[in-house]
Amino acid sequence: MTGTVLITGCSTGFGEATARLFAARGWNVVATMRRPEAGADLAALDNVLVTRLDVQDPASIDAAVAAAVERFGRVDVLVNNAGFGLFGVFESTPRAKVQEQFDVNVFGVMDVTRALLPHFRANRSGVIVNVSSGAGVFALPMISLYCASKFALEGFSESLSYELADLGIAVKIVEPGGVTSTSFGQRSGLEASQGAVPPDYEPFVAAANEVFAGLRASRADATSEEVAEVIFTAATDGTDRLRYVATEDIKPLVAARRETSEADYLAFMRARVAPRVKR
Repeated sequence: MTGTVLITGCSTGFGEATARLFAARGWNVVATMRRPEAGADLAALDNVLVTRLDVQDPASIDAAVAAAVERFGRVDVLVNNAGFGLFGVFESTPRAKVQEQFDVNVFGVMDVTRALLPHFRANRSGVIVNVSSGAGVFALPMISLYCASKFALEGFSESLSYELADLGIAVKIVEPGGVTSTSFGQRSGLEASQGAVPPDYEPFVAAANEVFAGLRASRADATSEEVAEVIFTAATDGTDRLRYVATEDIKPLVAARRETSEADYLAFMRARVAPRVKR
């Protein structure tokens, strides 16, 4: 199977790796990003169109979809990859940043999807791959807003899959964990540095940072290329499977959430990720 795929957030990380993989396997690729000048290397590849798409700018979404159809005639797969994470305690996060978190990770996905659904319906085919996260399955401290956005994305995707199945349109969810070969952590750190944390939270924040340091030290990180392989599989396997866990590091946490009781899950998570506050 080959065709045309439109991918959001292709300037770095999963999006860039996914664009390269699809192109290498003979697909036409519409690699979109907020600043197309960042995609010069992708634009040099055969059958790759680099064009602007900012998920917070509806006009740019419509323009990107039109450019894709004009260049390649149709779109067969949409990969909603663009996203970012807020890191920090909820109380210190300004409402404007909360709104941005959902504008990008949830409403942006909805707007891009809505823009392509008439095209998919006309073709009576299409695949929508939404890049979620382990944080859309289980919750971790210090990323409550990111978790909230990804939990919302998971619910939206599952519900949408029922709406679209009879129209020949499949919805898939890809759930990666920790990948250090992206700029995700750098942006999260930048976002965290913008809010003043009330002093009452300082012992918790220090303990939470120790937890995350331990998790990073103990995990075997996947690469963006490995996640791209899972995205490609989800887009092309022709099954009605909904969810794909993309990295090994989160599989024990996903299993605890999905395969145990609520009490056992909470005991597992509290033992593993709950900060031990020193006072």
